[in-house]
Amino acid sequence: MENLSIHEIVERYIQLTHEVWKRGEALIRDEIGEVLTNDQHYLLRYIYRQKRCTPTELAAAFSVQKSAITAIINRLVEKNLIKRTQDVDDRRVIYLTLTDQGEILYEQTEAKIFKLVESIITKFNQQEIESFLKMYGKLAEILKETQ
Repeated sequence: MENLSIHEIVERYIQLTHEVWKRGEALIRDEIGEVLTNDQHYLLRYIYRQKRCTPTELAAAFSVQKSAITAIINRLVEKNLIKRTQDVDDRRVIYLTLTDQGEILYEQTEAKIFKLVESIITKFNQQEIESFLKMYGKLAEILKETQ
């Protein structure tokens, strides 16, 4: 690639980020179907991996306001996918865990997403995959530091 100006690099970065995000989210949405939104799936994923967390922890992990997380939590509780439990020592603290139904649904949707990502990532050779993951990880760290 020829030497690009910083303006051209920024434009290309914004364009590619938008394209990858838009198409990636659409593909994931197609895989998980109408039962969950992408955001709901990401919350189930976080809770599944943590086993238990608080709404405040979720808001921080997803860099959003607690009110946005509360709306998603309410929908997931209504669907019987997560449950709220009060801390026995401090009733102000609420813990979120997956219900059995939530765990099953999460595992089903995660398997579909895994197959999707696998079908895409295997179009690259091992060196490209390692290079991509290294650069993507570096970008994630830079973004964390910037925030």
